Amino acid sequence: MLDDTLQGCRVLDLSQYLPGPYATRLLADLGAEVVKVEPPGGDPMRTFLFQDHDAISPLYKQVNSGKTVIRLDLKSAEDSVLFAQLVTSADVLLESYRPGVMARLGFPRERLNTLNPRLVHCAISGFGQEGPASQRAGHDLTYMALSGMLHHTGTTETPVIPFPPVSDYAAGQQAAGMILAALLRRDRQGAGCFIDTSLFETVLSWQSFGQAGVQRSGRQLEPGRGLITGGVACYQIYRTADEKFVVLGALEEKFWYSFCDAVGRPEWRNRQHEPMPQTSLIDELRALFATAPRDAWVNLLSGTDCCFEPLLAPEEVALHPQVVQRRLIEPDRAEGFPVDIRFPAMMNGLTPRRRTQLREEPVAAVVARWQSA
Repeated sequence: MLDDTLQGCRVLDLSQYLPGPYATRLLADLGAEVVKVEPPGGDPMRTFLFQDHDAISPLYKQVNSGKTVIRLDLKSAEDSVLFAQLVTSADVLLESYRPGVMARLGFPRERLNTLNPRLVHCAISGFGQEGPASQRAGHDLTYMALSGMLHHTGTTETPVIPFPPVSDYAAGQQAAGMILAALLRRDRQGAGCFIDTSLFETVLSWQSFGQAGVQRSGRQLEPGRGLITGGVACYQIYRTADEKFVVLGALEEKFWYSFCDAVGRPEWRNRQHEPMPQTSLIDELRALFATAPRDAWVNLLSGTDCCFEPLLAPEEVALHPQVVQRRLIEPDRAEGFPVDIRFPAMMNGLTPRRRTQLREEPVAAVVARWQSA
């Protein structure tokens, strides 16, 4: 049912790597027909990190599943004509070039609007279409650094590199949401629009808590010192006897009390609100968790309402009963088709259809199909 919400919507995807392709995969999950336009040499993501037997990265396959891939050289006059024909029939164009590249390729906004006044054109860039940083290169880590996100991560000694790349996924979701809003607007007003969104601005928009804490009393959001940044014993990660980890999130008193009683330490009950950082209490809990392996703590606390979970490795996540019952992860289904994670929503109790493998198709076939409908 979810996969027919955008049925009939045609999307041209000129993006590469992760943010744009993730955005268009979300649209494909909702039923849009996504045609990914790659240069003759292909998206560099095809060989990113590791490759299957076919020399293609499973990361590329996953983020582009459900799409049709075509090859075009937009610097070629002949291929430029074919791309223009596709634009006239498209509902959405998403690209992730640096500002000005589309114009240099012969497709400034004015021409795109002339070709298709109803086109929703979304540009994902590093810093946005204008401003002193608009032409600067960047990656996930640099955008998070400038946004202030990394200031709140890690410990008092050092920030940490988050995984997965937060700004990439966040910008993809932001773009998909903006595209959906623009399509609704087009249905009302009859005209397309240009969407300017960026990785930096997206992760900056996630820093409302951090900005709200500026110049406020205390150090509530400092790494290793605040309530939700590692400064308290009840909201913490602990190492177990077998060198694995468990996570305690007992922020509310009722959860903390339940935890203290379950581990036989009722004397800790009245220490939950000690001044931060709670170095002494954290050390006491570290010593406790170090006395038994991870799964022993899981067995002990499984029936206790205290916001406690094991820290799972990816292969363990796939076997978790909640994941299995709701069929959240699809195992390898065919040679070269990697494990996939289901679209994170249901509609009227129905799960989305399984994603199909990406496929390559001749440009002429796509042009003919789009122009015939």
